[in-house]
Amino acid sequence: MAKNYKTIKADGSMEWEIKKSRFLCHLKRVNTEEEAKAFIQSIKKEHWKANHNCSAYLIGTNSEIQRSSDDGEPSGTAGVPMLEVLKKNELINVCAVVTRYFGGIKLGAGGLIRAYAHSVSEGLQAVGLVVGKSQQEVFLEIDYSLLGKLQNNLDDKMIKDTLFTDKVTVICAVDEEQVPDFEAEMIDLLQGQVTINLGEIGYHEVPLE
Repeated sequence: MAKNYKTIKADGSMEWEIKKSRFLCHLKRVNTEEEAKAFIQSIKKEHWKANHNCSAYLIGTNSEIQRSSDDGEPSGTAGVPMLEVLKKNELINVCAVVTRYFGGIKLGAGGLIRAYAHSVSEGLQAVGLVVGKSQQEVFLEIDYSLLGKLQNNLDDKMIKDTLFTDKVTVICAVDEEQVPDFEAEMIDLLQGQVTINLGEIGYHEVPLE
């Protein structure tokens, strides 16, 4: 996966009415095309009475897999506008399905494009987005006498765990690109009285501001 990525915070469904047509946007995090297809089929099964269940999804570190379907709407008026919203937000591993129950008033090609794009945009805003940041575990081994000083200078969110043996080991999660600066800062703060080791690299998701 990329060093940083953006995706939806949670799965969810939202509904709007546009000129008497009901539009339901369903969003789900997916890791494979099989998961995306299964999600689309589940929505189609649930909303089998709907006129259309249009879909779009992006999968892969660089969105290598991109698919969209108009599901009976005029070509290019549903799936592609939905996909463009996902791409514009630079998301990965997201599947969107917009269910439409026709209300009797035709929207025209332009109206459909706006309606489907709007549904996904509003859906994303409702569920929220997160940034996944690549973080490195950093183990700081110190004497007990230095623990208070270290804790006072660390953000609580940065501390993953604290181990107590003959010495204290504070395990921190640091954005990967900031590790060298962090190590230098800790050595300076503790006047060299620290042993630093690196652990695993993982991902930490934070809400997109």
